Amino acid sequence: MRGKVRRLVESSWFQWAIIAVILVNAVIIGLETSPRWTDRYGDETAVLGWVTVGIFVVEISLRLFAYGLGFFRGPWNLFDFFVVLIALIPSGGSYSVLRVLRVLRVLRLLSTVRSMRVVVAALVRTIPGMSSIAALLAMLLYISSVMATELFGDVDPEHFGSLTDSLLSMFQITTGDDWSNVIRPTTHAEPGAWVFFIVYIVLATYIVLNLFIAVAVEALDRETEETTDEAVEEMEEALDQSTATVLAAIDELKAQVASLEARLPSK
Repeated sequence: MRGKVRRLVESSWFQWAIIAVILVNAVIIGLETSPRWTDRYGDETAVLGWVTVGIFVVEISLRLFAYGLGFFRGPWNLFDFFVVLIALIPSGGSYSVLRVLRVLRVLRLLSTVRSMRVVVAALVRTIPGMSSIAALLAMLLYISSVMATELFGDVDPEHFGSLTDSLLSMFQITTGDDWSNVIRPTTHAEPGAWVFFIVYIVLATYIVLNLFIAVAVEALDRETEETTDEAVEEMEEALDQSTATVLAAIDELKAQVASLEARLPSK
């Protein structure tokens, strides 16, 4: 019985059905934020929302039955269990603040769609490399802010009058958010200041930030290769099991034929 349930929850049609329910639930959560919609269809929307939650509970129950305690060894299974558990918490009284956490149900797409799981796993693997690059960027930002405060504090006190203002302004330049207007008062007063800002933009934006992209792409390629290898191993394992089943059926058939031949009268 457990094997049949496991094949059910692992089947492609079952997973696609759960994805459809997740999308429906995401639409419902969005509609419930509209007062006009809730005034007209609030009861129907609430009922449909609880139906989707009931489907999630049934799905988690089937997976718990299929995998047993092994269900809790998978991080994505724990995530799904946590999201469904939050959905069952009452939204009234002292628990009303948890109502906003309903939107986490949409994140169940991450655990259901394999390609999204690969992307998230790749992002997790980039954390060590990203932390080093982030430290490098923070050091560059701090040094540049101190220099900007010393050089341009008197020229443009609005943007570089203090270390805090300089940090905010230099971070804005790093992100490219209206950076030309940030440096324009300074470059008008000090024509040579553009050299400082151009060097910073090249170092911070075109080098350091591109390192983030490089690390993420490398991790994604590595995760994709490992996922492909795992899929090939699963296919080979399934093929071996199918081959063993066929061979066992052939042996059983041979035994039945031999038994029938033994029962036939000899000439």
